[in-house]
Amino acid sequence: MRTLRDAKIGETVKVAKLNGAGAIKRRIMDMGITKGVEIYIRKVAPLGDPIEVTVRGYELSLRKADAEMIELV
Repeated sequence: MRTLRDAKIGETVKVAKLNGAGAIKRRIMDMGITKGVEIYIRKVAPLGDPIEVTVRGYELSLRKADAEMIELV
């Protein structure tokens, strides 16, 4: 399955599923990333970590480890 980490700059993607459990999954959901939400990939740092995205109208930086837990449609 394709994850947010695999998405390219300038792409708009839709969340299919959140992996992970407990506090990690809750933290991702608290940032506004839930099933069905659209995410726009703004920037990726030179070494690939972090990834800057726009979700629900605000900018958010995610670590690669967190981005791998977000499956896309």
